[in-house]
Amino acid sequence: MSSRVESVIDAARATGRGVLVGYLPAGFPDVQTSIDALIALAESGVDIIELGVPYSDPVMDGVVIQRATNAALETGFRLTDLFEIIRSVSAKTDTPILVMTYWNPVVQYGINRFANDLKEAGGVGLITPDLIPDEASEWIAASDAHGLDRVFLAAPSSTDERLVSAITSSRGFVYAVSTMGITGARADVDIAARSLVERLEGLGAKRVCVGVGISAAEHVRSVTGYASGAIVGSHLVSALTEGGPEGVARATSELAAGLRAEHPSRLNPSKGPQ
Repeated sequence: MSSRVESVIDAARATGRGVLVGYLPAGFPDVQTSIDALIALAESGVDIIELGVPYSDPVMDGVVIQRATNAALETGFRLTDLFEIIRSVSAKTDTPILVMTYWNPVVQYGINRFANDLKEAGGVGLITPDLIPDEASEWIAASDAHGLDRVFLAAPSSTDERLVSAITSSRGFVYAVSTMGITGARADVDIAARSLVERLEGLGAKRVCVGVGISAAEHVRSVTGYASGAIVGSHLVSALTEGGPEGVARATSELAAGLRAEHPSRLNPSKGPQ
């Protein structure tokens, strides 16, 4: 089954670089500004968009993202708005849009209905931070039926058995959480990220993107030296909060500068797709 996310990652790898994945919450600070900010992401250097679904109990998100998602909910965000946002952004850019969502909203909406509406709107799949592959049979079936990617998380504390499960169940990439705990920009990206990526690749992963704690071009440059991509969230949400879509564009351009230094290791055939 073809994957637009995998195609983007592989195309970048063929030129010796990794990808930049940019996260913003849907509907923040309002639906139209959210659309404008997402388009700014795509036009300023993000290869893949991660679009967050505001949720009332975001247990894995840091303060910056929690405030933004709470604000979106307070201004009336509804799940149906998600699909309108995706539809509007997809009309302006072909950058793949992965939705990051806790599992409960999908279940409440209806798993197959969600998959169908996501596909029709132009989305390419889901990142599900609180859904493990062992409990994902309904989502795996629905994503297969609708040709959607599914990205599962891997943490430094995961056993090899859990990592293999994430690898074999994911389509698009495996999301490596570089530090334990909640999301949020940090001065340094945790050294555990490199070790986790090495473990995942040693167990057969072909595409691994690293998230949590990436907030500067040097972080992007470092991470994409050993991983398929760098995922940035809180830093971009802060840029939107403080500077609107224009702030997002500036921050994205600065982060994307970290992709420009070619990494010969990324051209190593042993690291490529198989």
